[in-house]
Amino acid sequence: MEKKRRWAFIVNPVAGNGYAMTLVEKIREMTALHNLDADIALTLRKGHATELAEQYAARGYNCIIGVGGDGTMNEIAAPLVNKKDIVVGLIAGGTGNDFIQVTGFPDRFGEEDWAMLFRMNVMPMDVGTCNGKIILNGMGLGFDAQVASENYTESGEVKPGGQGKYIWHIVKTLFFYREKKMKMTLNGSTQETDCFMNTVANGRRFAGSFYLTPKALANDSLLDVCSVKKLNLFQRFKILLMVPSGTHINDRHVNYFQTDRLVLEFPSRMPFHIDGELFFAQHFEVGIIPGALNIIYNPSGKHFFNVGQEMGVSADGREVPFRE
Repeated sequence: MEKKRRWAFIVNPVAGNGYAMTLVEKIREMTALHNLDADIALTLRKGHATELAEQYAARGYNCIIGVGGDGTMNEIAAPLVNKKDIVVGLIAGGTGNDFIQVTGFPDRFGEEDWAMLFRMNVMPMDVGTCNGKIILNGMGLGFDAQVASENYTESGEVKPGGQGKYIWHIVKTLFFYREKKMKMTLNGSTQETDCFMNTVANGRRFAGSFYLTPKALANDSLLDVCSVKKLNLFQRFKILLMVPSGTHINDRHVNYFQTDRLVLEFPSRMPFHIDGELFFAQHFEVGIIPGALNIIYNPSGKHFFNVGQEMGVSADGREVPFRE
């Protein structure tokens, strides 16, 4: 006999400049419509979503849904890794909403998306790791981490604004960013290079429209790595214009590969982001936990899972073989 589903919705009320909070009434409406045993909780501070997820799991809630952005989902998933009896999901309510693309759901839910959520199509998803932190969508070092750091105040608060602010930070950083030396250890071999950008990902999309890892699949037991060497200003703009279509991976300055383990070392502490949240470190131990999270996905959407079909969808919408 199937265990009764108990649903918990963890809402970050400040996500999406308050958009996530507007979804509370819709959640009440939809859970009542589907006659679900459901509870709703609002986060009060950074890290609170992790505490709430732990508490709900301990109380027997087995469907735990985030309502917010990538950072909110990361907090919720952290204590639920390898909890095989718990299903997680996300209702996108943030600004960038990059992780939701992995699941095949849109940035903003319509009626059909709510219905699909409650159908409970579940996929075991890989979870990346870096220095004890989990990675759901991806982590970045170098240029994109500097862009992320520009999005925070000195006190660690996210600056207000939408996608327009990201574009401004990107353009500004393109002009002034200076590459850092990086040692990369892969399969027992270490090499040193100038790091313009180094992205390690389960997902494909970053900052709303940039497909840095366009071949990534979130259930292949591998992380996709996009490592970009030192670039002059012209090359930076050229690569940037290629990223939305995912064609940058064919450029000679880009090293694109898959791996289950990676070690990165810098001469000093560097900013890096994981699922949109900013951190600092000098040494990076990166790995993956296959099938560590049971997540609700949309089998009819352009998700980033391999479910056995021969064809997939590339970042620019073309139908292509997986791992083209």
